[in-house]
Amino acid sequence: MMTPSSNYSSAEAARCIVNDQMRPFTILYILIFIIGLPGSLLSVWTFIRSPRAKLHQSSSVYLLNLLAADLLLLLALPFKILKDVGTAPWSFMVFHCQASAVTVYISLYASIAFLAFIITDRYLQDCHTLRSLRLQEVGFARLLSVVVWLLLLLIMVPNMVLPIQEVQEHQYLSCSSLKKGISLHWHALTVFLNTALFLNASAAVFISSGLAVKRLLRSRKDPKLQMDARRALRSVAAVALAYILSFVPYHVVRTPYTLAQTKVITDCETKRQLFLGKESTLLLSVLHLCFDPLLFFYLSSPFRQTLRGMLPCSREPTGGESDEPAAQEMMQPTTREDDV
Repeated sequence: MMTPSSNYSSAEAARCIVNDQMRPFTILYILIFIIGLPGSLLSVWTFIRSPRAKLHQSSSVYLLNLLAADLLLLLALPFKILKDVGTAPWSFMVFHCQASAVTVYISLYASIAFLAFIITDRYLQDCHTLRSLRLQEVGFARLLSVVVWLLLLLIMVPNMVLPIQEVQEHQYLSCSSLKKGISLHWHALTVFLNTALFLNASAAVFISSGLAVKRLLRSRKDPKLQMDARRALRSVAAVALAYILSFVPYHVVRTPYTLAQTKVITDCETKRQLFLGKESTLLLSVLHLCFDPLLFFYLSSPFRQTLRGMLPCSREPTGGESDEPAAQEMMQPTTREDDV
């Protein structure tokens, strides 16, 4: 009696299609790509134009690596969009499952790590102890960035090269259906390791945010210290909020969805709901692509100065211009942001 039931469950799982409702997600991914591409390219151009000396800071190192993760996501996102449409050639969909889908997750977890470093760095900027100064050295930031990229490649690249099984061609390809044996086990291990990375990054985010709040509470008796503490808390809280909204919902759904991928959960309706939950929260994670340029502007003074210098309306008059406009300007109150 057990064998027929098991065979029936396997056959039912094989016929279960979970990704036949991707049209709304595809439209949203296209919008994210259209909005995120100009912002990321402008960010690249602005950082290129920024003076090299001003970028030799630990925060700039982390921001540049976050930008690199965004560019990696921009390269992989069109492949995901075309695959989710369901009309791409079979070989293209298989390529997405083996390569570009893995690239999406490399970018995702690189963004998680570097956002956590940025939040920690923002807190350390107000702690003038010897230990905090060492943690903010450019060499240490570069070493930490290299370690993150190497670790992610070590975890994720085997998913690209491990053997996959042949499946019958059909319109809605589920990437997990290509995996078997060691490929499926490594995929589950990858999810576990990436979740561990997320939990460690989240611990750094919450500790830094908590210490920033604690510093604000301690400085209530000193107006000057309280002003500095409020400014530090605002910058930490802004990035921490973006981090939580982007990545926490996805990881709440990720573990049960992995159980469905590894066939621990076999009920088709449950698998469909978990897949839709995963795609919805993954969309939130990818959405950070649109807001990261604002983060660069808010957190990097070289970025702000260079971007303002590139805008005609914010350029200062040169010495060769007539003194009359300058004299007229001096007679009027100035409210430009550069003078604040």
